[in-house]
Amino acid sequence: MFVFVCTGCGAELTAPLSQVALPVHAHQKYGNGTQLPVLMESGTFAVESEPWGPPWRRWEDIHPDEAAARGVLAPVHALSDGAPGAIVIAPGDAHGTVLIPENRGGGNCCGLDGSAGPNVACAACALPVASRIDDCSLWQAMWLAPSAVRRLPVDGTDAVPVSWAELMADGEGTPPFEPLAEWGSRLRAGHWSHHRWSWSPQWEAAAGRALAHLLAASQGRPVEVPDGLAAEVFRRTLDALLPAGSPARRAVLAGPGRPAPYGEADILLVPVHPQTGEVWTPAAPAGYPVPLPFGVWLWLAFPEQDPPVPTSGVLPDGVLRDDFDPPAPRPLRLFRADPETFRRTLARLPQVRSPWLRAVHDNLTQHIRAGYF
Repeated sequence: MFVFVCTGCGAELTAPLSQVALPVHAHQKYGNGTQLPVLMESGTFAVESEPWGPPWRRWEDIHPDEAAARGVLAPVHALSDGAPGAIVIAPGDAHGTVLIPENRGGGNCCGLDGSAGPNVACAACALPVASRIDDCSLWQAMWLAPSAVRRLPVDGTDAVPVSWAELMADGEGTPPFEPLAEWGSRLRAGHWSHHRWSWSPQWEAAAGRALAHLLAASQGRPVEVPDGLAAEVFRRTLDALLPAGSPARRAVLAGPGRPAPYGEADILLVPVHPQTGEVWTPAAPAGYPVPLPFGVWLWLAFPEQDPPVPTSGVLPDGVLRDDFDPPAPRPLRLFRADPETFRRTLARLPQVRSPWLRAVHDNLTQHIRAGYF
């Protein structure tokens, strides 16, 4: 475990934290006015390896060779000229800091978005050290500036990442849909009715990254995905973006606790270790690995079903009601992957240089209008 301290005065700025993989939805912007929860679990931090944050440069101002040197092989809206290595934590894990009111940035009435740079300072020496983000449609987080903090190990807290077997025993799946609220909904009468059931933003971001890899692995041929929830998430968009007629490539769910993938599987939908970011690989060489966050993969590979009716029988003496939760309502719309996560991933894959896949990338706006993203 580590604590982060101010480079200006050495004051501790965080509680002890353990490093985990950066969530795929870390930079997601979801909807308009949607109230998203905290990005990081308390007691954890993650590191963004790429430059992120202001100042930004538009794609038109960047030479393609410079972009390629940074691993970006197709146009994006803008690239950051900030420092790589930003550290993201849960806001509640920060202490010894104060807001910088005059550096609010471009946040709307709902909160702060960090677009103007650090808006949080060290309380001891006033050095700007972090950007607090809590605006609508953004995941709530505290991003520590890599040049303003350094991390120090906490004695006696060396932690070994859990094994895949331990993850399978104790890990939890991420439900595919959840209730979401808009900022300000609590001010209205009967505000709980303003929570709408939606596809999980985490699933939409995970699918955006996975779809980019599925297209890269397709070689321009149709892709068959497993029936069930995986088909609901991927099939409609794959069928729209890939040509029909040629022999299909087969994608299967693979990973710990699953049968060994058969030789005819061309593509493997596999989990990413939530602590290390390691992509699961089979013992024997197999197909193209498509990464999925562990919680999303676990739900796809071993779906959890809501009970259709309450458990039968009588209640124990003294119990006035049971704890039966009715099945979660289904979202009212078809699943759509997050387009910006898709664009961000695809632009960094070597396969985007192929003409047909570059055309998919360049026509993303039309695909969004058609409802595939």
